[in-house]
Amino acid sequence: MTTRNKVKSWLTDMDGVLMHEGEAIPGAPELVAQWRAQGIPFLVLTNNSIYTPRDLSARLRRCGIDVPEDNLWTSALATADFLKDQAPGGSAYVVGEAGLTTAMHEAGFIMTDVDPDYVVLGDTRTYSFEAISKAIQLINRGARFIVTNPDVTTPSPEGDLPATGAVAKLITAATEREPYAVGKPNPMMFRSALNKLGVHSEGTGMIGDRMDTDVVAGMEAGLYTVLVLTGISSRDSIDRFPFRPKEVLNSVADLLDEGNRKGARQNKAEKMTKEE
Repeated sequence: MTTRNKVKSWLTDMDGVLMHEGEAIPGAPELVAQWRAQGIPFLVLTNNSIYTPRDLSARLRRCGIDVPEDNLWTSALATADFLKDQAPGGSAYVVGEAGLTTAMHEAGFIMTDVDPDYVVLGDTRTYSFEAISKAIQLINRGARFIVTNPDVTTPSPEGDLPATGAVAKLITAATEREPYAVGKPNPMMFRSALNKLGVHSEGTGMIGDRMDTDVVAGMEAGLYTVLVLTGISSRDSIDRFPFRPKEVLNSVADLLDEGNRKGARQNKAEKMTKEE
């Protein structure tokens, strides 16, 4: 697929694309509203496995972006979906928070620390040494090792914090077992999102702010890739990679129809006036 006008459904990253530090990126509320008004299938994706879709929907709504729960797809949901296909009705020792434990319960998994089929590691605000030690012991006894995503850090107001990928490296060092990571940049996450939407890669676009996750995984999944410059990757950094997105845009505002684009500009002007 070589032109945007052939895109009939969309996947989009959340942080750095729709919002940044709790604020909507200009054009994001209007783009989501445009998709919903036009009946365009879409999902908002995130590697963060802490929150449930309900939590994320409320978080987005607080900054003016109205995304229903059913239009959110997290690495926790993708992981639960993957494991449900691999071992229906299986068991798992889960290190994570509500986003992951809820997804695993809804996928029919039994949570246990006694001879589980899997150890599943996700994001959490407080990694417990006891839980990590238990994960190491269970993996050494034969449990298969799964992580929701390979991200080694996560941003915070105080600076970067260790994330799932960093803790996974600790467990790997102790067990000599590498995990299988379901979240981006594994295109598996995009394929499960396509299945949820009931659409094909041919005709679906992916909007992201990172060349090393969103764009490469979108490309490998056969999607039309759009890089926006409101997050991690800059225009100058693109040349460091041996692949290219189909489009590079300043922001999601560039994807708006003309009428909605005018509305976004007006909303931005009104916001700036209020802040002054």
